Amino acid sequence: MLDSAKVTIVASRFNNFVVESLLNACLATLKKSGLQDQDITVVRVPGAFEIPSTVQHVIKHTTCDAVITLGAVIRGETPHFDYICSECIRGLGQISLENDTPVIFGVLTVDNTEQAMDRAGEEESNKGAESAQAAIEMINIFRALT
Repeated sequence: MLDSAKVTIVASRFNNFVVESLLNACLATLKKSGLQDQDITVVRVPGAFEIPSTVQHVIKHTTCDAVITLGAVIRGETPHFDYICSECIRGLGQISLENDTPVIFGVLTVDNTEQAMDRAGEEESNKGAESAQAAIEMINIFRALT
């Protein structure tokens, strides 16, 4: 539960049929924790590759207690999947270590659409909801440590 917090969600538009389900579960979980609409900002980006630079911009130019990233990268027939996943994870890891703001990794990296939908389904197994729960926990941890 949170008394108050500012959370930004950076969500990819690519594979929107999956990401929208992640986003809806994430928003529902944040609101159940006590956050209001005005406490949550959603930023849409073209794809997973654009998530790290946007997160960095959000942390540098806004006030937020945590950033949640949501996306879905589904393996295809080319190595493009590997490059996108690697750069997204690398960028977010670097940003997370260099800043005092929790960055939550809610980007699915899956082999096929079925795996993506399994992770974006019901709220209990939805990675968007899990990402919101992780953000809430990290906000509380960071607050307790300062």
